[in-house]
Amino acid sequence: MDEAALTAHAPDWPHAPAPGGLLLRPVWDGGAWHWRFRRNCALRPGQLFGAFAAFALTLAGVAMLFWIRGVHLVAPFTGLEVAAVGAALLVYARHSADYERIAINTEAIVVEWMFGGREGRIVFDPRRTRIQAQDGGLVQLSERDRRVLIGRHLRPERRASLARDLRRAVMLT
Repeated sequence: MDEAALTAHAPDWPHAPAPGGLLLRPVWDGGAWHWRFRRNCALRPGQLFGAFAAFALTLAGVAMLFWIRGVHLVAPFTGLEVAAVGAALLVYARHSADYERIAINTEAIVVEWMFGGREGRIVFDPRRTRIQAQDGGLVQLSERDRRVLIGRHLRPERRASLARDLRRAVMLT
């Protein structure tokens, strides 16, 4: 299919974005269809650090007031609480930049991801790749002995639609 025919299909993509949901409609850049999914994080890492600092300083002030009043056991438990919340926020921050990107053109299906600071990339041949939505699970792309699971950042009910859209994009290219 030539580029003019592909461009003609770009505005008519069948799935409009759902209100309040992630954008499922792919982006056409003139050479490939692109999807990008990322974790929905309310706070950027800088904002997260500010919120944690405010939390820790408030608890330190409360623990100091109890210490002055003679209740010394509050301080160690406050320290444990701040450490536990800090560890949880560290895990949150580590995954705040997670994403999945998919690009489909005539020569390749390129899947890139970042999960917990580790990046990966795999390239498939679109003529030999199988795209399957697993029952209630992720979308699997496989070719011979290689496979990748995608859709971690989509709600489960939207993953089957993603698999259909990926198949359609392969047929359009």
